[in-house]
Amino acid sequence: MVHTPNPPVQGRLISHFAERPAEDQGSGWSALWDSNESDLWDRGSPSIALVDVVEQQKDVFSPFTPDKRRKRALVPGCGRGYDTVMLALHGFDVYGLDISATGVSEARKYATSEMQSPQGYNFSSGTTTTANIGNVEFIAGDFFSSAWESEALRDGEKFDLVYDYTFLCALHPSVRQKWAERMSDLLHPGGLLVCLEFPMYKDPSLPGPPWGLKGVHWDLLARGGDGICNIAEEEEDDEEAAKLKGQFRRAQYFRPTRSYPSGEGTDLLSIYVRKCWRRA
Repeated sequence: MVHTPNPPVQGRLISHFAERPAEDQGSGWSALWDSNESDLWDRGSPSIALVDVVEQQKDVFSPFTPDKRRKRALVPGCGRGYDTVMLALHGFDVYGLDISATGVSEARKYATSEMQSPQGYNFSSGTTTTANIGNVEFIAGDFFSSAWESEALRDGEKFDLVYDYTFLCALHPSVRQKWAERMSDLLHPGGLLVCLEFPMYKDPSLPGPPWGLKGVHWDLLARGGDGICNIAEEEEDDEEAAKLKGQFRRAQYFRPTRSYPSGEGTDLLSIYVRKCWRRA
């Protein structure tokens, strides 16, 4: 019998979702978890670009509000929970959300060990500390449904920080506008949406996941576009930016000095601030 090798990572993901309707993508990710194929996307450690910016910009990423309330953070599509745990180790109360119950179970196992004895990769300096850490919880649920919110938020509460790395690029382009609206719903006015934009090197017209995202975040969040048509690649000047219809203002946009090997040199880190007004 001729041995047929497994398809490459990208090919496997694309073929797995090729015939699956956009509204049924979530079950596709759960199926990959259940068949023990999370290695297709699992990076094995938290995002070093996020670790660096949290530690280098301590005024922006203070885990406490001026009235000393500990800030709440959300990591949707959290997978095994690396970024969720890392943010908790830096003082935030963090909720990891994943559509897969298997994924959430794995994340809880990881957190149980890591919160007690954190590895050096959670800190830019490599020096570990367990002083003043926050809480970490994992929830199985659909990001686009409000059913899970009662497990993380009380009446009227919102998140102060949301981190998206490979969540948007895993979603079918038809739900990108819903992603932006949902992010706005979940964040406090003035809250931060931090995105490690990946993959930036891939043509957005090519099939995914991962789907190419060059210009997509800006179009969705600042322009109020659909993230598909007439995507704006460059930031507008200040006068034009003030007229944009999106529910977010981009406060920072830069190439991180360190990132995962798969995106190093092309990844961009953006920090969006939720505006204090809502578009009708």
